[in-house]
Amino acid sequence: MDKQRITPTSVFNRELKLKGFKVYKTNSNSEGHTYSRKDFYKLNITFGNFVFHYADGSFRTADIFLFFGNPRIPYSCEAVSQQHHGYTCLFTEEFLKLGDRTESLQQSPLFKIGGIPIFDLTDAQKDRFISIFEKMIEEQESEYAFKDELIRNYINLFIHEALKIQPSENNFSHSNAAARITSVFLELLERQFPIESTERPLALRTAQDFASHLSVHINYLNSAVKQITGKPTSAHISERIVAEAKALLHHTDWNIAEIAYALGFEYPTYFNNFFKKKTGTIPKSIRAAHL
Repeated sequence: MDKQRITPTSVFNRELKLKGFKVYKTNSNSEGHTYSRKDFYKLNITFGNFVFHYADGSFRTADIFLFFGNPRIPYSCEAVSQQHHGYTCLFTEEFLKLGDRTESLQQSPLFKIGGIPIFDLTDAQKDRFISIFEKMIEEQESEYAFKDELIRNYINLFIHEALKIQPSENNFSHSNAAARITSVFLELLERQFPIESTERPLALRTAQDFASHLSVHINYLNSAVKQITGKPTSAHISERIVAEAKALLHHTDWNIAEIAYALGFEYPTYFNNFFKKKTGTIPKSIRAAHL
């Protein structure tokens, strides 16, 4: 659905990473996507019939449908109709999040593991979503100084319009234990945030902590999370701790030692070393840059 592009793939991906978003029309005779993971979220409206294989489920689409792609979940699709066209918006989570503490897209019913990412549309609904896509394309090509903010608002509008619609029930889901345990892990991870007090430090901070809490062997948890999301359990934990650390550095007056303790580090030195390894800079620099 997105194989045919105006720009070469390398240029396209470079533009996306620099700007954090890309909106374009699709028009392809390709048979579908191979199983893959991406670095970005996808909003897509397509005219054509497909069968999607997404996480542990398969979904058969109607003639007009919305698809919500999550970079943590591999998917593939098979074209049933030879001709298909539509619109696609790709964006990073960093682009959409106005603040470090904005609720993760992973918790949205549209993108979460275990959710249903396919929406069948009526003609009236179709027109509403196409209108939003056209406005995004228009702003993307404009010289307006605040077009990023405007496109961000359109993406949020698109998501809220979709949340009003019941997802397609035309699916034949296959039970998959790896997907279920991964979904529970990600929900449990997100539930620990935001950190509101230094008196209630992060309780689950390692893969072993989560495995023990879930009463599964750590090797099983690691294998399941890696299979479903493409990243190790520890990577998800580290990324979320770094995001919360940045939020605390930006939005609180806690000193570095208090932030370290709140995030489960026994000593500030351990926190400094962890943060520098993951971000390339020290916590003090992040705070100084925000003042």
